[in-house]
Amino acid sequence: MGFLTEFREFAVKGNVMDLAVGVIIGGAFGKIVDSVVKDLIMPIVGKVVGGLDFSNYFVMLSDPPANYAGPMTYEALSKAGVPLFAYGSFLTVLLNFIILALIIFVMIKQVNRLKREAPAAAPAEPPPTPEDIQLLREIRDSLRRDKA
Repeated sequence: MGFLTEFREFAVKGNVMDLAVGVIIGGAFGKIVDSVVKDLIMPIVGKVVGGLDFSNYFVMLSDPPANYAGPMTYEALSKAGVPLFAYGSFLTVLLNFIILALIIFVMIKQVNRLKREAPAAAPAEPPPTPEDIQLLREIRDSLRRDKA
C-alpha cells in the first residue's frame, strides 16, 4: 500500500474528521468565552474593585531611556524597551483563566444534568413469537408429556 493511499485512509477516518470539527468548534467557542470574560465580566470586576485595570500594574526593572517622554503605561514602556515585571498582566490572565474554568465547569455540569434527565426509552416488548415456532413448541411439549 502506497504512502499516499495510507495517508488518505487515515485522513478520512471518522475519528480524524470528528477531531478536526472539534478543534474548529473549540477554537470558535474559545473566542466566545474569551470575549465573555474580557468584555463582560472583567469590566464588572474592575468596577467592583474601584475601576482598576490590573494590566497596568508593573514594576520597572530599569529606568526608561533618557530621551523617553511618553506615558508611564505598560504598553508604552514595553514599546520603549523598558524591562518590566508585569504582575498585573499576570493577575489579569490568571483571573481570566479562573473565570473561564468556572464558566466551562458550569456549562459541562448543565450538559451532564440534561443528559441524566433525558427520559430513558421504555424497554421494547419482544415481537410476538411466529406461528410456526409456536406450533413446534407445542409438538415438543406434547412429545415430552408422552414420554413421561
